Amino acid sequence: MAAAFRAQQNTRLGILLMSATSFVFALQDGISTHLAGQYNVWMVVMIRFWFFAAFAMALSSRRPGGIGGQLRSHHPWLQALRGTLLVAEVCIMVVAFIKLGLIATHAVFVCYPLLVAALSGPVLGESVGWRRWTAIGVGFIGVLIILEPGVAVFSPWALVPLLSAFMFALYGLLTRYVARGDSAGTSFLWTGIMAAVLITPLGLWFWQPMAPEDWIWMGLLCLTGAGAHFMMIKAYEVAEASDIQPFALLQLVFIAILGLTVFDEELRRNVVVGAALVIAAALFTLLRARAVAKQAG
Repeated sequence: MAAAFRAQQNTRLGILLMSATSFVFALQDGISTHLAGQYNVWMVVMIRFWFFAAFAMALSSRRPGGIGGQLRSHHPWLQALRGTLLVAEVCIMVVAFIKLGLIATHAVFVCYPLLVAALSGPVLGESVGWRRWTAIGVGFIGVLIILEPGVAVFSPWALVPLLSAFMFALYGLLTRYVARGDSAGTSFLWTGIMAAVLITPLGLWFWQPMAPEDWIWMGLLCLTGAGAHFMMIKAYEVAEASDIQPFALLQLVFIAILGLTVFDEELRRNVVVGAALVIAAALFTLLRARAVAKQAG
């Protein structure tokens, strides 16, 4: 009984941490939108990942074996690919914020759990049943409602967050794959270092002087990014991923509030309807995956 109570407390803490992570990630996206509207995207992302890498190295230095020990990986090429995918996904996502707005971008991006389910077969060799395939189909009907192809003039920019969601889903699947041989600390360190190394040449090439007040925003962007990742790591440490992953979808709610109140964005009816379908399908997919995992266990 005591053990069950502790597990319940850990799950509640994990839910709180994941909800807080979603809120902080929403703030981070709002700050990214502001900065990328004033400065080059490459430079903004570069400074963000410099801090990310420094934060990852600081954490690794406190673990057994230090930074050198954490860098030892059973899957170095896949770890490098993960870092590449993440930094490219972040750049694409920030561009989408500028072109489409926060709400529309995240309404499409929230389909990434469906892409994870769809790709888990070819990437991880997992079986996806007809129920989850049905949910995936429903979710992508929601995406089509959001994108409105054939209505007026379809903008190619509308596909950008879908590409970002695909890259993030692949990043997540590769993270699960390398976890078979590498620790979470190793994956975190490789992500930060690889992303920082890859983005630095572009960021320095497009360097722009930044106003003093915007350096404050840049500092907040770095702190929110590191803080959100730290809370996410802690959430996965204290609770099962299947229990807390649905609460990551709260980010769309926080983004909608931020977009409406700060950026004066419009909440269009097709976005509301489409996003509701996507979220419902994503929740079903996550809960179904949890049920299958329990049956297998």
